[in-house]
Amino acid sequence: MGVLIIIGTVGLVVALVQRMNSAASGLTAASTVAALPAGVSTDLALRQPPGTRIGQIAVLEGRLAVWVERPDGGRILLLDPRTVKQVGEIRLGE
Repeated sequence: MGVLIIIGTVGLVVALVQRMNSAASGLTAASTVAALPAGVSTDLALRQPPGTRIGQIAVLEGRLAVWVERPDGGRILLLDPRTVKQVGEIRLGE
């Protein structure tokens, strides 16, 4: 009886791992890029000083709001993904 419980548990774990792998393989970079609207560039450079790291990214009225943590203080950069340009900046903690 104990052997059957162990075999059943191993079978359940194997089935769960296979389903998780098949679900994760459906999320590829190509499918994500293909889902973007026409005319939106995926080549965007923030041009920030060394030591800068991205805190969060959000979409705000068709623009990207990128929170960056720089050595001289935090900032929120507003980017237009269609023109690939920075359209605004909010400085925090100065």
